[in-house]
Amino acid sequence: MRRILALLALAASAHGAAKKDPKECEVCIANLEAIDALIDKDEKTSKQSIMEGITKHCGDLQNEAPNPNLNSRDRKMCYYFEPIRAAIAQPFSTRMPKDRVCKRLKKDNAEICEVKYPVQVDENISPEEFLAKLKKMRVKELKGILNDRGVKCEGCLEKDDFIKRIVETKHMSTDL
Repeated sequence: MRRILALLALAASAHGAAKKDPKECEVCIANLEAIDALIDKDEKTSKQSIMEGITKHCGDLQNEAPNPNLNSRDRKMCYYFEPIRAAIAQPFSTRMPKDRVCKRLKKDNAEICEVKYPVQVDENISPEEFLAKLKKMRVKELKGILNDRGVKCEGCLEKDDFIKRIVETKHMSTDL
């Protein structure tokens, strides 16, 4: 009986550890959605149209003329997409869900799913609400906010140290 309980506990902990990160591949998925929106309905299964959609979305990266409407994260994703347009077009043309296309691409290039959008913090709220929101965040997210602002947090060891530094740099923009 104890063995069964131990196995159940082990299985439950393994299942809990395998929770999916909601931000996994978020930039890849968002860019594939944007590319999908550029392709005509009757052309969505055409690999050539998909590759042209990628070029239209990203701009002309060959001649150093990326789409000026893209932010830095989307532009970075385009640099990953451009050399593998055919590899993207194949599963895309079968109407595979965008998250699965990204995970398939991740097998060959892990960086594709490591690009993340900056953590958004609504800074136009009361100081008390702002502090409460920061306290609910994970340290990794707090570090991300500081990193997006280009701020170092030397000597920060505790969560409160990171929160203090974010409050000190509240005037700095988090959008890149």
